[in-house]
Amino acid sequence: MATATSTQQVAVTLSPVPGFCVKSKATNDTINRASSLIPVTKGLKIFVNIAWDSNVPPPPQGSEEAIRHAMRGLHIDESNPDSWFVPLVVSDARRDSDKAGQPSIVFDAIFSPSIKSRALKDVDFKFFIIELAFQRIEAQTTIILSRQIGTPNIASKGKPQARQVLVPATLYPPGHPNHRAPAKLIQEIPPRPMAESTPESTLKKQQSSTSIAPKIPSWSWSEENSKLCIVINVPALTHAAIPLSTLDVEPRRVLLSVPSLYNLDIDLNASDADLTATFAEPDSSMQALTLKRKRDLDVDNAKAEWRVADKTIVLHA
Repeated sequence: MATATSTQQVAVTLSPVPGFCVKSKATNDTINRASSLIPVTKGLKIFVNIAWDSNVPPPPQGSEEAIRHAMRGLHIDESNPDSWFVPLVVSDARRDSDKAGQPSIVFDAIFSPSIKSRALKDVDFKFFIIELAFQRIEAQTTIILSRQIGTPNIASKGKPQARQVLVPATLYPPGHPNHRAPAKLIQEIPPRPMAESTPESTLKKQQSSTSIAPKIPSWSWSEENSKLCIVINVPALTHAAIPLSTLDVEPRRVLLSVPSLYNLDIDLNASDADLTATFAEPDSSMQALTLKRKRDLDVDNAKAEWRVADKTIVLHA
């Protein structure tokens, strides 16, 4: 009876075709948690292969003005249907060496070939997708890449690796075989028999809730029977608000929106600093930082419940 949705994932196989290669350096010492704990030291040379594969979704249709706006801003809301953005897939890091035999690491950044022609003709657009690749690498790891880059005269550093990935089905345009409509996710779990609020008191609560800005609800997580369990505290949630609410689940992100009541964005690809800033309470920030170190959420088998008596939404994924 609920309308909250899950972002369905489609398993696709990528066999990237080399495009061009970019050379950078790490500006910090870190452990790259996204690449089997490969140690990264400041100054380590990092190669990024820009590659193409038709199984990566193309950007949505957009005007030249929208494209230029994206190129200037970079921070694009992909859930906004009016935004223009470029989907990409970034691989884990792998070890390699430079021409002098010194250690280096390599990432593959894979885009739809629909943007290849513009990337080769428009220098600004080429640097735009390079920046997108760098930002995604930095989001998936704790590496900060130097923007002083080189462009080796090679199509790629080593051969881009074939791999299978999960892609949000909604990124594919309607009519594409991989496109899926969002699936309903939340089920309501009724409370045990108890005195119900009168319609008058319920109305007063609803009226008072619409007069305030949404807040970030408190939440916690645990592991239950090999599932990650996220409990979100929503004491003000009402039956009237459920039809307007959305819960989106991605492998590294959970977004809950209850208009005028709650707005929660757990982005596990965000940097530690961003997560700490988003969740200012020490306990909430620690919950986010520890969950970030766990595996991806199981989107295909995700289930959520609104436990009315407990005043919580419980997500198992």
